[in-house]
Amino acid sequence: MADNNTGKQGQFSAGPILEFERPLVQIEQQIMELERQQITTGRDCSVEARELRTTLVALMKKTYANLKPWEKVQVARHQKRPQAVDYIRMIVRDFCEVCGDRQFRNDKSIITGFGRLAGHKCMLIAHRKGRDIKEKVECYFGCAHPEGYRKALLKMKLAEKFHLPVVCLIDTPGAYPGIGAEERGIAQAIAVNLMEMARLQTPIVCVVIAEGGSGGALGIGVGDRVAAMEHAYYSVISPEGCAAILWKTAEKAPEAAECLKLTPKDLKKLKIIDDIVPEPLGGAHRDPAVAASNLEHYLAESLTRLNRIPTEKLLHQRYEKLRHMGEFFQTGPSAPAIKPKRQPGKIETHEFSSLTQKPVKV
Repeated sequence: MADNNTGKQGQFSAGPILEFERPLVQIEQQIMELERQQITTGRDCSVEARELRTTLVALMKKTYANLKPWEKVQVARHQKRPQAVDYIRMIVRDFCEVCGDRQFRNDKSIITGFGRLAGHKCMLIAHRKGRDIKEKVECYFGCAHPEGYRKALLKMKLAEKFHLPVVCLIDTPGAYPGIGAEERGIAQAIAVNLMEMARLQTPIVCVVIAEGGSGGALGIGVGDRVAAMEHAYYSVISPEGCAAILWKTAEKAPEAAECLKLTPKDLKKLKIIDDIVPEPLGGAHRDPAVAASNLEHYLAESLTRLNRIPTEKLLHQRYEKLRHMGEFFQTGPSAPAIKPKRQPGKIETHEFSSLTQKPVKV
């Protein structure tokens, strides 16, 4: 696939050039120069161009297979990366948007509606970031307000009523951090969604398609199957936010990204997500059609499998999955706990050893 689509995937000039892509851009420029010479001079440069294309594909595979966490974040935020509305347009048939939360207003940063996905009738719930400046402002750059999460929950309940599965496409840097959102109860709205999604009596599949930041992602992120696309990230906080808290400067974002374990490989190892959806070589923005096809295949497989499970068993499995999330284990010798003797008039403090997790007198 990569060899046949080298020309399409290697067009780095089609969007912003990331720092780690510069060696790839140089090779691509050499290929373009050879093609230009062949047109102007008539000299056959096909052999040299073919060798350079082979080198380019090999280097792209090596580069994208070993991206650092901060580089993953940059790919996830690429301006040309497909958004939820793009995937809905490519893989969802007969999509019918349903708006409003019946309380305040229609939050455009979350889109909800019925549709057919690979033959399955379902309820689609997704973040919407917007493309141009006007649309981004209307959608608050993908940061939902409380009414957005209430709208999402209302539509989930509607899907439950008609026995339809729910598909959530997550792409947000986080919930909206403004005063209005706080006044209308953003924290409570997200908390209620977490509780209700945990016991929703219909299958739920969640996929992080780009950014999965903080509670903004969790608000529609509880599911029977949770996945992330290959070059997406899923984190309790953005790298810049983490760096600003720990180091008082956003310049430490690359180090924060390393510590947050936000890449799909780390998330799967920690059992935060269940699956990783592959992307075309160079990221989803290089070939959106292939990325959409991979996403459709994963969603179709997940819905087919979940629809076969009885509701009672499905809820039990979802409960067990949530209960086991965040488990940890202890290493080292487990010495019996010794209760310290309290001396009159003396206050003793204790801390836990990193190896034994037993109280140690200090």
